[in-house]
Amino acid sequence: MHCTVEICCGSYEDALVAYKGNADRIELTAALYIGGVTPSTACVTLVKRDTDFPVCVMIRPRGAGFCYSHAEFECMYEETRDLLNHGADGIVFGFLNPDFSINAEYTAKLVELVHANHKEAIMHRAFDCTSADTRALKQLIDLGIDRVLTSGGKKTALEGKDMLNELVQHADNSIEILAGGGIHADNAAEIIAATGVTQIHSSCHDWKADPTTVGKTVAYNYADGAHTGMYDAVSLEKVQALKQAVARI
Repeated sequence: MHCTVEICCGSYEDALVAYKGNADRIELTAALYIGGVTPSTACVTLVKRDTDFPVCVMIRPRGAGFCYSHAEFECMYEETRDLLNHGADGIVFGFLNPDFSINAEYTAKLVELVHANHKEAIMHRAFDCTSADTRALKQLIDLGIDRVLTSGGKKTALEGKDMLNELVQHADNSIEILAGGGIHADNAAEIIAATGVTQIHSSCHDWKADPTTVGKTVAYNYADGAHTGMYDAVSLEKVQALKQAVARI
């Protein structure tokens, strides 16, 4: 059984590492320390120039949740148009209402734009903030979403394996289920066996030091403890280990 390995990349450099590690596909974002936001068109252009795997691009204007104002949606819509024109193979997004239900109006509009450009419309883990059950999945199917990234409504895919299995069974080839959330080389086989998914998503991140993070009078840390003065980036060794673990299934 072939299982697609998608790597979450926060930069052009991350994408090159994932490519060298033989990833099947990437989700390209920026500012992963706040969950990811929209990357630049320059980043997408460079990744498409120097790799040949599918590049799915996140559209997200800020950190925190997924309940967006009309102004935020307008910006996301135009960014989607721009990034599709720069080679994005898919657009990753999520729109919720204040009650955690899926915002059908905004979702439908973005799906229409993406499909008009013959690309994939993917909902990210905003889905896990909904009921994350078969009823919510049916709504995504009706809205035309091609794939959903989910941990089965739990913090990790391992914890949500029972719901992931139920979602896979309910999907019935109408939508793709991409399992994500704490997946790595040591647990990928267990998650795949327990859920029946044929696609997994992983950050495969490690930490790198930047000596200019902490100065004499100011500091720009976003991590603390052992990771003070560091930033997260895709690890070639972790990508390769994950691919090897999946290949053994």
